[in-house]
Amino acid sequence: SFGNLRWEEVFTDPVLADLIRQALAQNVDLDNAKLNVDIAHANMRGARLGYLPSLALSAQGGAGGNKSFHLSGWNYTIPLTASWEIDVFAKTLNSKRGAEASYQRMKDYQQAVRSQIIGAVANCYYGIAALQSQIKLSEETAEIWKENVEVMKNYKTIGMTNEAAVVQAEANYLGILANLTDLRTSLHELNNSLALLLRKQPQIFSIPNLEDYAAPQIALNYVPMSQLASRPDVRAAEGTLAVAYYSTNSARAAFYPTLSISANYGFTNLFGSNIINPGDWISSIAGSLVAPIFSRGKLKANLDATKAQQKQALNNFENTLLSASAEVSNAITLFRNNAEKAVHLDAEVENLVKAESYTKDLFAAGSATYLEVLTAQSSLLQAQTSQISCRLAQAQAVINLYQSLGGGR
Repeated sequence: SFGNLRWEEVFTDPVLADLIRQALAQNVDLDNAKLNVDIAHANMRGARLGYLPSLALSAQGGAGGNKSFHLSGWNYTIPLTASWEIDVFAKTLNSKRGAEASYQRMKDYQQAVRSQIIGAVANCYYGIAALQSQIKLSEETAEIWKENVEVMKNYKTIGMTNEAAVVQAEANYLGILANLTDLRTSLHELNNSLALLLRKQPQIFSIPNLEDYAAPQIALNYVPMSQLASRPDVRAAEGTLAVAYYSTNSARAAFYPTLSISANYGFTNLFGSNIINPGDWISSIAGSLVAPIFSRGKLKANLDATKAQQKQALNNFENTLLSASAEVSNAITLFRNNAEKAVHLDAEVENLVKAESYTKDLFAAGSATYLEVLTAQSSLLQAQTSQISCRLAQAQAVINLYQSLGGGR
């Protein structure tokens, strides 16, 4: 399964790998998820101890006196009491199993947070790389268009073009500058998002541009449904269903009697109405059977509520499984289509580079207008921008698929 691969095998870029390690070591959400696991583990240990008898030591003492506050007749009792509820109707068993399911659910939630952090860092990384590539391309294009404006002004002076062509060139140049401000703003925000994931102050990260390396590759056309069982959100939804099931069993078991055995053993100088001095040992054992009578309506209402909650948990589990299937299918389709799109865009850019060069040669020979040169440059810029966006979409498709399969375990 692609989701079973270690994240280091999927994201092999050393800079990205270092950022993911930092995020996993310092992220607040992951720390809180780990604490939730510790809480659930403590509750599970407490539920397992429900099978053992409870022991209590309760020492008591007293004395009587007259009006002159003369104390006499000291009495004391030091009993050790043991009480044990026999789990005839599986009340303790359901409580224990429910706590175990809750503990496993918290572990699955922790894994879901871990997977989300890995995916978020990778998305920020490739997003920053793509924005840097777009900014670099736009800055280079802006310089070309700045020169074009001056050329158009010179041509207008000598009568080789008109005012409309000059105005159009200036508008294109200003449009590129305006787009550059948006790209820089987005880059700043994405750097801050990455800093937050790493639990650091806002800063500018040193990340290579997107064209300097290839996005992660996958070779998948489909994913068996059985692999979705590794997704942490699917496992967590299944755990929630299990907790609801055991809660329903516990509510049903509340209708049955409770059988308890208690025993006392201790030292006292008071036995019945006879004072024994210096004292003696005492022991007793008793059993009790308690069955609900007048609380049946309340118990039935509680059982109906737990049944409804179990049905909700089942509906949520089914919906989570179907959503997981759709996410995996979308990720595979997105990657496959963008891989095909990238081939076309690469060929388009290659042809537009040639077209720009040919148009410049024709213009130098007087067989083309300068407006045709500008049009060729605009087409090339759009194609190169689409090329960068396609590379980013490929990387995001891999990240989404890895995350959709519960990667990062």
